Amino acid sequence: MADEETSRGSFEDALTELERIVEQMESGELSLEESLAAFERGIKLTRECQQALSKAEQKVSALIEHNGEATLTDFHAGDDEDDLEP
Repeated sequence: MADEETSRGSFEDALTELERIVEQMESGELSLEESLAAFERGIKLTRECQQALSKAEQKVSALIEHNGEATLTDFHAGDDEDDLEP
């Protein structure tokens, strides 16, 4: 369970840093060198976030089973928890 919390924290931290980088770059106050470094860091953070989301998607897919067969179901934002099939 600690690994999941660490991963979640790492994902949240990466996303927060990525948002900060975007704000800095949009402000136009960075030098060219700073902008390039920020862009490089942003690409790295984006890849880390994509990997974390991919792993989470794989876990969800593995957990959703129906009659012993893994099945994917579409997620609809706003669905009530009671409407979801077990």
